[in-house]
Amino acid sequence: MPKTRGTGLLMAWTDVDPAHEAEFNRWYDEEHINHLLKVPGFLSAARYRAMRGGPKYLAMYELEDHNVLRSSAFLNEVRYRPTARRSATSPSSTGRNFLLNGYRQIFPMRTDPADMPTELPRYLQMGRMDIAAAMEEEFNDWYNTCYIPDFLTVPGVIRARRFVAIEAQPKYLTVYEFENPGVPDTDAWKAKRDSNPWSRRVRPAMRLDAGSPAVFERIFPGL
Repeated sequence: MPKTRGTGLLMAWTDVDPAHEAEFNRWYDEEHINHLLKVPGFLSAARYRAMRGGPKYLAMYELEDHNVLRSSAFLNEVRYRPTARRSATSPSSTGRNFLLNGYRQIFPMRTDPADMPTELPRYLQMGRMDIAAAMEEEFNDWYNTCYIPDFLTVPGVIRARRFVAIEAQPKYLTVYEFENPGVPDTDAWKAKRDSNPWSRRVRPAMRLDAGSPAVFERIFPGL
């Protein structure tokens, strides 16, 4: 079975002006994703649309590791050599609130080969966040040993991963995979948010990026 997940991500979020939205989606689905998946170290990819939060569109690329984004294949064939269609249609030309960040996985530290589904998840919740430097060490301990383990017990939560941005802000990204988009509305999920005294201490110090947390539904490949 081909490997579908590593320890790196490339994430592109954007809102798109309505006049360009149809062409933007065609370009992404017909050309751009396939172009990037030819780069060594790009393992799989999917596109999502926000059901709550934002920006509206997300492209998620699973990487062997974050160093793929420094490879000559990526820099020479993708980043610094845009196709004509990309130059005319890409979010940097037609979009708003464009974020393009690379990430290194920090939780769990390794990806279990047995935990590699053949398709990327249908529903995601993700938050982009920063934390004051004075609380950063405690924040990471709390997130890894308390906050995520509590949420992993909620029905409908499949798995969770945490990432640190490579030369970008906000610094941290959390990605939850859900069986359905209503998980954050359940009593079980809400009960975990502040049930632990440690959570009540640390959560107020988190600085969430605009649009976070956001729930996304996969739109490519289709459901």
